[in-house]
Amino acid sequence: MTDAPDPDAAHPVNGLDEVVHQRVRLGILTITHEARRVEFGYLRTQLELTAGNLSKHLSVLEEAGLIEVEKGYEGRRGRTWITLTAAGGTALAAEIGRLKQLIARVETTEPREDR
Repeated sequence: MTDAPDPDAAHPVNGLDEVVHQRVRLGILTITHEARRVEFGYLRTQLELTAGNLSKHLSVLEEAGLIEVEKGYEGRRGRTWITLTAAGGTALAAEIGRLKQLIARVETTEPREDR
């Protein structure tokens, strides 16, 4: 027998953050969480994005205070480095927590046809 979710509790999907949950931005936050800082080109390659598309997503995350963008040089080449802020780490952890709640609901609830 499985425990049914509390019908009075808010559904976990209601707590998903639109800024964080978007596929590319979730990927950016996850990759930056895995490293101290990440180079723009690495993110672009890993997420299979154009430079313009990645730049737009980085701007959204930066405006939300979830990442910091640092521009500089390595030798003569211009580089852009992305780091996760404390707020970004908190937002990512909260999003993962909500996703885990959703997974648990699916895995522990038998589907009913009369919904």
